[in-house]
Amino acid sequence: MSHISVNSWLKRYKKEGITGLQIKEGRGRKSLIDKETDQEAILTIVQGERQRLQIAKAEWEALSGKTVSKTTFRRFLKALAEPTSVSENDASKP
Repeated sequence: MSHISVNSWLKRYKKEGITGLQIKEGRGRKSLIDKETDQEAILTIVQGERQRLQIAKAEWEALSGKTVSKTTFRRFLKALAEPTSVSENDASKP
């Protein structure tokens, strides 16, 4: 950690208080796959190619014009998945 970072945090804290130290929008690397625009197309393609993730990824890349790694594509699908296990307590609730 550099003294420059600490000094900038201190200035932001003095100027804006604790809210000035929160991470602001627009920081960091942007996602290659946008949930709002790409979700429907990806899910449609994956439903047709359930057992072949690499083929589904290639179809989506051709359709969208974007290129992502297999890991990124898998991570996006995993984030969309809902939990599949239901505990006994949840199953008994109406």
